[in-house]
Amino acid sequence: MALKRITLRDFVIVQVLELDLKTGFTALTGETGAGKSILIDALQLVLGSRGDAGLIREGTSRTDICAEFDCPANARPWLEYSGIEADSVLLMRRTMDVQGKSRAWINGTPVTVTQLRALGDMLVDIHGQHAWQSLTRPESVRNLVDAYGGISTRHLATLWAQWRADEKRLRQAEAAQTTIESERERLQWQIAEVSKLAPAENEWEELEAQHSKLSNAQALLDAAQGALTGMEDEKSGIRACLSRAISLLENQVAFEPEFRTLTDILASSLAQATDVMHSLQAYLRHTELDPDRLAELNTRITQWMALSRRYKRIPGDLPSLLRAWHVELQRLETAADIESLQTSEANSATAYQLAAHQISGARTNAAHQLSSSVTQAMQDLGMAGGLFQVVLSPSPTPGAHGLDDVFFLVASHQGMTPRPIGKVASGGELSRISLAISVSTSELGTASTLIFDEVDSGIGGAVAETVGKLMHQLGCDRQVLAVTHLPQVAASADHHLLVSKQRCATATTSTVIPLSDDQRITELARMLGGERSTATTLAHAREMLHLAAGLQKG
Repeated sequence: MALKRITLRDFVIVQVLELDLKTGFTALTGETGAGKSILIDALQLVLGSRGDAGLIREGTSRTDICAEFDCPANARPWLEYSGIEADSVLLMRRTMDVQGKSRAWINGTPVTVTQLRALGDMLVDIHGQHAWQSLTRPESVRNLVDAYGGISTRHLATLWAQWRADEKRLRQAEAAQTTIESERERLQWQIAEVSKLAPAENEWEELEAQHSKLSNAQALLDAAQGALTGMEDEKSGIRACLSRAISLLENQVAFEPEFRTLTDILASSLAQATDVMHSLQAYLRHTELDPDRLAELNTRITQWMALSRRYKRIPGDLPSLLRAWHVELQRLETAADIESLQTSEANSATAYQLAAHQISGARTNAAHQLSSSVTQAMQDLGMAGGLFQVVLSPSPTPGAHGLDDVFFLVASHQGMTPRPIGKVASGGELSRISLAISVSTSELGTASTLIFDEVDSGIGGAVAETVGKLMHQLGCDRQVLAVTHLPQVAASADHHLLVSKQRCATATTSTVIPLSDDQRITELARMLGGERSTATTLAHAREMLHLAAGLQKG
């Protein structure tokens, strides 16, 4: 089920109305002028149609309309994308004041009228003399034919996107050939210059360390030799002084035991000093001035510095800069490969065209089948000789949907030239054509609620009974609401709502109430014979309900 409840406050001539709706086929009837289409008008407003202050009940400041739906699965991604909490119930609300200011909410979240309309298209499809929605929208028509034929364009859309991307790369490369070639030459020259240096990763840090050491080699040798001399002197050197101190204290350990700890510490220091002397001696043996190596380092560092200044980078960045240039050059060489890009574009175009022609073939088959099915339904709906055509024509440009534009042509009677469906003169014919299409595709639509506004205009007798049967048939799959003036149609409904108008001294109001079986008989009798019900009309009404119930069970 889709539409569960609708609430109106101060809408046209309705003061307050709260109406629960059920599954299946619901008929709305009432006397002429009672306001049978008010519910549909209100529903259209809460689903995003244009409104004006004339819809507000006279003497009030604003109208308030709420519609509660079961939340269908196909609406949940849209709700999440729009930042609206998705629950099992959808509550759509819209208000409008006498200044024409409108406000709207979905599940309590403020939204725009455009958002109301987008969500409403997923929930309700309204067909009638004054509301022709999905069947005039080219995309909806194409989607309906695709759904009828079991055609998926998902893979085609992927091929289309690939073709567009390849084509864009080719066009960009062709337009930028001069610039690309100039950039390639510049990069090649820069790479060649820096590649002569061949800067290795972390080499700059090593060069700096080696250069610092060699440029200070003499000072380092002098320091090492001076330290060693100071430690080795037999009279005043560190080793001699420590040895004398140890000897003096050891001689007195027998008298002062604490001296033992001090002599141990001094002995450890003497051992460490000896180790330092050995290290200094080894350093002096293996270290020497190397002016040739220092000159090499100076030359290498100068080269690094020159390139870093030229390209405005610190020296340590040269290796990564060289890698980046290689990557960019590879990109430019790929972009400059026009022949390769042309091949890619041609291959993706061929793949798209092949898949698109297959889609067109499948659409042609589906168009023939749908045309035949709807044409047959039109005959049953009192449009003898009527013709329905699903026409495919080449799109001005290919698209993600394929190569075809799809539209409907209709001839409402024999001898009439088929015309675009939106230009059918009679609103009643338009509604019945809508019914014929809905019956033929009843298992395909995404909208869970179908509303027909006086689809039975201008018909009667056996055709009216057929309309009632078709309405009931549709109600088996989806929720159907129909405004009707024919008792044959109302008798076929699962539920019956009566719209009535009450007048008092100060105002006129309209109400809608569900009818019991006995009340339905009375209303059908009124529809059959006028205001006064007779025994004959009541008996006829009772028989119509009985026959309709029997046919439905059968």
